[in-house]
Amino acid sequence: IHPTAVVAENVRLADGVFIGPHVVVGENVSLGEGTRLLASCVVLGPTRLGARNVVHPFAVLGAEPQDRSHAGEPTELVVGDDNVFREHVTVHRGTTKDRGQTRIGSSCLLMVGAHVAHDAVLGDGVTLTNGVLLGGHVHVGDYAVIGGGAAIAPFVRIGESAFVAGGAMVENDVPPFVIAQGDRARVRALNVVGLNRRGIEEASRKALAEAFRLLYRSKTPRAVALELVRKELATDPYVARLVAFLDEVNA
Repeated sequence: IHPTAVVAENVRLADGVFIGPHVVVGENVSLGEGTRLLASCVVLGPTRLGARNVVHPFAVLGAEPQDRSHAGEPTELVVGDDNVFREHVTVHRGTTKDRGQTRIGSSCLLMVGAHVAHDAVLGDGVTLTNGVLLGGHVHVGDYAVIGGGAAIAPFVRIGESAFVAGGAMVENDVPPFVIAQGDRARVRALNVVGLNRRGIEEASRKALAEAFRLLYRSKTPRAVALELVRKELATDPYVARLVAFLDEVNA
């Protein structure tokens, strides 16, 4: 702990935690093994960070939600392991209107200036590039990538391994495994690059490509196409997850 850091008395520190110069750590904060707060960043509680997280200068984690209904309730931020929070990232705690918790999984990269609002949920391996804005209650699936300057409206869901292009304005759910782009964003293509990088096997990539063709490129009505995909392709686990996501959208 650097001598210029300000650390509350009830902070819980695991082995190997590093707290650099001019860092502020508030009450009811827990820092997991090997977590590093490099310099001039703020972590407010109640907040729990897992192991080996890295927080860069001027990031603020665990501040109160920007929500008019919030009246100081002890909601929290919960973060997994091996995440990187770059400069000027902000992540707010939850509200009692939801589960009272903002959650970030493990192995996520939040680049400069990204904002995660109250009650948002990020899965594992998520990348938010510079200037991304996530509204309240947004859910982002595992391995999703959101491009620079994109804004996601409250309550929107971004499916796993989806790619949201830079500058997109997203008001509707983005299904798993696709690319969404535009203002207002719509589905443009299958996220072939993301599937390859994730190491999804060729058979599943082919099944997803055929499902995408039926759903988004054929002239078959969407409801009929979804039933075709369900009957003919949903034995593949990735297609099954795409179908389940679309079923929830249509529910």
